Amino acid sequence: METVNIHEAKTHLSRLVDQAARGEPFIIAKAGRPLVRVTALDSPLPREQRRLGFMAGHIRVPDDFDRMGAEVLQADFEGEA
Repeated sequence: METVNIHEAKTHLSRLVDQAARGEPFIIAKAGRPLVRVTALDSPLPREQRRLGFMAGHIRVPDDFDRMGAEVLQADFEGEA
């Protein structure tokens, strides 16, 4: 397995990532001491799925929700105290 120093890894990151994606992992070292191993992922991490409706039955939205505070907003816009 190839070992590269941090400076070289920064300079040639695209090439090294392509190499790892092809199944050729490498190690990044700092001052000759191995720090990390870079390998290809078998598959992308699964995205967290959004669960629509998971709170159904637990909360209630008032029927006048879209009109709540209308008087206060109107007074604010009209400059009334």
